Amino acid sequence: MKINIRVLISIIFAWLLSTQCYAGVLPGGNSSSLAPMLQKVLPAIVNIRADVKITDIATLARLQKEKGLELNNNEVPDTFVSVGSGIIVDTDKGYILTNAHVVNDAQSITITLSDGRHFTAKLVGLDKLSDIALLQIKAKKLTSIPLSNSNALKVGDLVVAIGNPFGLNQTVTSGIVSALGRASLGIEHFENFIQTDAPINAGNSGGALLDVQGGLVGINTAILAPDRGNIGIGFAIPSNIAKSVMDQLIQFGNVQRGTLGIGVQDITPYLATAFNLNDTKGSVITLVQINSPAEKSGLQIGDIIININGNEIKNANDVLNTIGFARVESKVSIDLLRNNKATHLTASLTDPKLLKESNQAKDPFLYGVSLKDFTLLSPLHGEIKGIVVVSVEPDSHAWQSDLQAGDVITSANKEKVTNIIELEKVAASAKDSLLLNVLRGPGAVFLVISKEKS
Repeated sequence: MKINIRVLISIIFAWLLSTQCYAGVLPGGNSSSLAPMLQKVLPAIVNIRADVKITDIATLARLQKEKGLELNNNEVPDTFVSVGSGIIVDTDKGYILTNAHVVNDAQSITITLSDGRHFTAKLVGLDKLSDIALLQIKAKKLTSIPLSNSNALKVGDLVVAIGNPFGLNQTVTSGIVSALGRASLGIEHFENFIQTDAPINAGNSGGALLDVQGGLVGINTAILAPDRGNIGIGFAIPSNIAKSVMDQLIQFGNVQRGTLGIGVQDITPYLATAFNLNDTKGSVITLVQINSPAEKSGLQIGDIIININGNEIKNANDVLNTIGFARVESKVSIDLLRNNKATHLTASLTDPKLLKESNQAKDPFLYGVSLKDFTLLSPLHGEIKGIVVVSVEPDSHAWQSDLQAGDVITSANKEKVTNIIELEKVAASAKDSLLLNVLRGPGAVFLVISKEKS
């Protein structure tokens, strides 16, 4: 009897897939079940109840937006109950990771373990910009989940989401990593989400996204779905980001972010060609703030950042997140390309508020004001030579004095000024205030910019 070699190879290949392929994927070589892994980690997933006292309209508006709070007969409730999930990450200290929006503004926080025990949690700290919060309970016989390296994730990796959706405790769903590095979604200030099709629903916020070995790779945070239903697009904060925030919350009780003082953008294929680059990896510097750590370290507009602190930079969002989770006064090591030549620089991050205050102290009257020399023949005012205000930074001294974009400055401290140089000269000699006469629309007004905030 003749044997078809191709058929035989197909049969052998199918047998290998059915018996061995998943042995290296699922824990313990079990190709049919995640149960052995889940039995170990499920006790580490907790239910969180946060009682939020509604004290003002702002809190009410935020709850309506974030949590879909609905009012009955327009009656404003005294309290709101926020529910979510959490992950025990340290059994000795009783640390629990969750989302900041789950416990923000909470008057009291109750943790319910999988065995039914209840504990009042202490809020160690939270960071709204990354949406990470750290809680602590005093309890014995706890189970924790180890943190895995989320940078090792790849699109297509199997993942498991665990939480308490709609009050259904210990709910497990599974799927794959659909995408990595999701940003510009408008969910958080700092965004570098893991996207997954593992179903995530209301109440899953703060729950765990695990790899198949049972390691924590993400914290379930948001879904993209109409009518608050699940359509297979969920987002989780990477565990590496959560750990960075957690470490600062443990040590300092808060996250104090430093600033480098640069603007960056992605490198498109057109920009790569213009800069004579071989690919689009990295991020190009478009702006260097005066007196900033970037300026002091020697960074220049047009530099291509390719690595920060050993982390590869693929796009502008990588720069934002890497610098955004570095603490004030910490040093950053930067590898870049300048005119296609490799360069290495270091910079010490500064407090953005201190940088602003320092720059404003050097130019108290015109700090935060963008200006342009201006000439116009007006039927109302005749020939105008002055300085047009292009923009005014919010909360600057000029902004507080009601200087507005579109205003045309014609005099300063009763001296006629026709260009920026003349205006800066008068401002530099002013002591406590600067009196401006500006044309605004068909009329004109006097404004006083003071060194001190009103």
